[in-house]
Amino acid sequence: MEIVRREKTGADDFKVRQRRAQQMLRGELEGEDLEQHVRESIVTTTLDKAVGWARGNALFPMTFGLACCAIEMMSIVASRVDVARFGFEAFRASPRQADLLIISGRVSIKMAPVVRRIYDQMLEPKYSIAMGACSSSMGVFNNYAIVPADKFMPIDVHVPGCPPRPEALMHGVIALRAKVLGSPEQGWRDRYRARGTEEIVDAPMPGEPGSDAVNVFAPGDTAGA
Repeated sequence: MEIVRREKTGADDFKVRQRRAQQMLRGELEGEDLEQHVRESIVTTTLDKAVGWARGNALFPMTFGLACCAIEMMSIVASRVDVARFGFEAFRASPRQADLLIISGRVSIKMAPVVRRIYDQMLEPKYSIAMGACSSSMGVFNNYAIVPADKFMPIDVHVPGCPPRPEALMHGVIALRAKVLGSPEQGWRDRYRARGTEEIVDAPMPGEPGSDAVNVFAPGDTAGA
């Protein structure tokens, strides 16, 4: 470790900047002094980058766990990993207050509709992480009862492991943040043909011409009684 001694600028510089800010508010700064103060004090950016920065640094994960991966997910808020350094420690108990769903464990066919319903109730824009081998590729439970998460909902990041360590999940969260900051339009979801809660389906709806469904009423129709 290298120790570098620097000359202390002191509080005088801060007082000078504070005094210049007061003068600017009073309209007393003019000419070159005003230009210099603006260059030193104001940062310009685009609205998309500002919104992406706010979203990427304030993710609200959903308090939801499925299996053994959930224990590793819980530990990221402890002092060893300390996810609060990145602003992601506010786990929310309601999907209407969360925008990140971490699927931490195996998903059975009976549980998949429940997970999807929770995802649909979350805020827009929302993101998801498949944590562990089970939710990514069924893992060791490679049988008819388990389904990968990306078969019934969009997944933004896969975190491998059985179970992955908290550091691996933290790496996945940081990778997701990089996606949000670098591509706010969520272009990486094009492979799912999914935008938010709506998934684009090319096949005709039940009841429409060309549909293979039988004994199904068209949308808006009722069976009648």
